[in-house]
Amino acid sequence: MEEKNCPIRKTSIGGQALIEGVMMRGPKRTAMTVRDPDGNLVVECWENEENNRAKFFKLPVVRGVFNFIDSMRCGYKCLMRSAEIAGLEDLEEDKKEEGGEKKDSSALMNVLMIVSMVLAVFLAVGLFIALPSFLYTLLGKWIPFFSPERRLLRALFEGILKIVVLVGYLSLVSLMKDIRRTFMYHGAEHKTIFCYESGLELTVENVRGQKRFHPRCGTSFLIIIVIVSILVSLLIPTEIGAWAVPTYLRVAIKLLLLPLIMGVGYELIKFAGRYDTIVTRIISAPGVWLQRLTVFEPDDDMIECAISSMKEVIPNDGSDRW
Repeated sequence: MEEKNCPIRKTSIGGQALIEGVMMRGPKRTAMTVRDPDGNLVVECWENEENNRAKFFKLPVVRGVFNFIDSMRCGYKCLMRSAEIAGLEDLEEDKKEEGGEKKDSSALMNVLMIVSMVLAVFLAVGLFIALPSFLYTLLGKWIPFFSPERRLLRALFEGILKIVVLVGYLSLVSLMKDIRRTFMYHGAEHKTIFCYESGLELTVENVRGQKRFHPRCGTSFLIIIVIVSILVSLLIPTEIGAWAVPTYLRVAIKLLLLPLIMGVGYELIKFAGRYDTIVTRIISAPGVWLQRLTVFEPDDDMIECAISSMKEVIPNDGSDRW
């Protein structure tokens, strides 16, 4: 098959890797396909709710915040459902029964997952916002070079530390067998979207030959957020007159600016996904590099899942085209 790496059309359809499956989200419908323990494909579809949003929530920058929240909500829902279909909950319940414990309901698992997500948010805030700021302040007390008034140096130090933490974390989790398999489904998702954008028929053979790094990837969104946060940090004063702005106040300001950072990051990712120019390639470059840690080559069974979900969300009226 002749490989096509240059899309001849652009689509707004995006997706997410699941446990033994792939979710695809189109302009009107969302679909997820998961392979059950018997090897069968289980497909579930539903209509999108955000089409009924008020116009304010669809404004540039503003839409990025609400789309991110909605994507997190939908992604969590699909991830939990894929765990059920893939049989992970049954395995956990079997282990409990073998240990003499009563069979628990899925409600407890949902609660535990919500608690873990809340803890993950606090951990992310600590690692990516609080830690870099307080560490720079601590270094400034011992090394005069890291003085508080050096705003550019502070922004670069905090930004580089965020990138190191992000790359280190993704490198470690990619070594885990189960996570690596999910990252292979991530590759199936990207390749399927590229195949559709290339105008080829959605077959395993056609999808297999596509690129696996996509400019609209969530991994790219993460690194774009870090880069935008560096630029925003330059705007936060380190001192007002003779009064030095305390570190905890800078952290609080950064938290308040998170919606703006996410909104701008979303617009940049959307822009990079819609156009193919030297500017968009520069914007996409850090994310494409980082995807080497989160997007792996899939096998044919994984590609079948991605194709199945993709076919369910392609609109007949072409409303997904950019």
